[in-house]
Amino acid sequence: MKKIETICALATAVGQSGIGIVRISGPLSQSIAKQVLGVELEPRVAYYGEFYGQEGDIVDKGVAIFFPSPNSYTGEDIIELQGHGGMSILRCLLETASHFGARLAEPGEFSKRAFLNGKMDLVQAEAVQDLIQASSDQSARCAVRSLSGEFSAKINNVLSSIISLRVFVEATIDFSDEEIDFLESDEVLSKIESLKLELQDILDSASQGAILREGLHVAIAGKPNAGKSSLLNSLTKQPSAIVTEIAGTTRDVLKETIQIDGLPLHIIDTAGLHNSDDIVEKEGIRRAHAEIDSADVVLLVYEAQEQSADYSILSDSMTNKPIVTIRNKIDLLGEEAEIIEQDKQFSISLSAKTGNGIDLLRELLIKIAGYNPVGEGVFLARKRHLLAIASALKYIKIALRQLESGASELVAEDLRQASMSLGAITGEFSSDDLLGEIFSSFCIGK
Repeated sequence: MKKIETICALATAVGQSGIGIVRISGPLSQSIAKQVLGVELEPRVAYYGEFYGQEGDIVDKGVAIFFPSPNSYTGEDIIELQGHGGMSILRCLLETASHFGARLAEPGEFSKRAFLNGKMDLVQAEAVQDLIQASSDQSARCAVRSLSGEFSAKINNVLSSIISLRVFVEATIDFSDEEIDFLESDEVLSKIESLKLELQDILDSASQGAILREGLHVAIAGKPNAGKSSLLNSLTKQPSAIVTEIAGTTRDVLKETIQIDGLPLHIIDTAGLHNSDDIVEKEGIRRAHAEIDSADVVLLVYEAQEQSADYSILSDSMTNKPIVTIRNKIDLLGEEAEIIEQDKQFSISLSAKTGNGIDLLRELLIKIAGYNPVGEGVFLARKRHLLAIASALKYIKIALRQLESGASELVAEDLRQASMSLGAITGEFSSDDLLGEIFSSFCIGK
């Protein structure tokens, strides 16, 4: 069996602070703590005293706590050294722990060990990172739901129902001579229909969670002096961008994040799109096109005095992306703000300078995102969760068609595929590559 290594890491943010925490996990934790503290710790009892460096000199005074296996975050012996938050002190403690047998932890390794030791499933482990990175109260609450196991419970309940039904189907196939009329069983049909509805409900909820987690990336595009920077300032309600009457004031990409009913909105102001021989402007325009191409929604701004928006300044890749035309500077014409929808295309007349019509734009962006700010039971979800739930739903729908056509042996296989898809969400069926990809994005010390 592979030897379990002892790991250590700084569990608080890098920089000066009142308190800094060094976390140690693994079989050598107690012996390292004795070297650092000079005493043996009692489980779950805070000890206050000197911290010693590897040369035996006092480097700090603080609090130490011992969490014995298996009742710890990782399921292993854990020591937390809580000292002052100076980087030289914390670096010394890490070097001391390394000297006595620990190695520096990889990103997310503490949470990865918690998952591998059965302290949490994969959804809960991911929720740890989502809770740390939550940019709104709403997203934090949704992350807590996932961390507490509500999302996992829903997945596991459906998974249990699929497995039970699959067992029945396979038993029917094995004992077909017993005249068990599976194909005409309304009960089986009803159960599969119920599974389809449950999965659709979970997918809808998870989709809302994914929107809440990722937010909406909105690029503001247009010709020079169309009022793009004024629109950014009006949306963010602060002077984020420099606004002048001189065309081409914005030469680089400017990004700001706001919230609308809890939905993170990532707004990107770009350089004016036009032909230029200026080397700086050309680079700004190149960066503008890159941001516009990768955005979820594009706001194409033009002046109200013009006949219409000029779509030719956008690249051909915009065909499958929502584009909202913004008819700006209506205050110069004495007009009122309005929104027009035609063939699922939206146009808004507004004044970025006065703010007239900005609320219409905010409401429209919520609508385009498909976000329901009053949705109940929403969990923060990732793209892999959505793909797995959608895959399970696809196989359940196929199973229904197989049942109607009389191919019972294929129903069993579809149910197996559905269970495999759902099992990948919580980590019941997961590859080392998937685990590596997930935990490598965590912060070190978590």
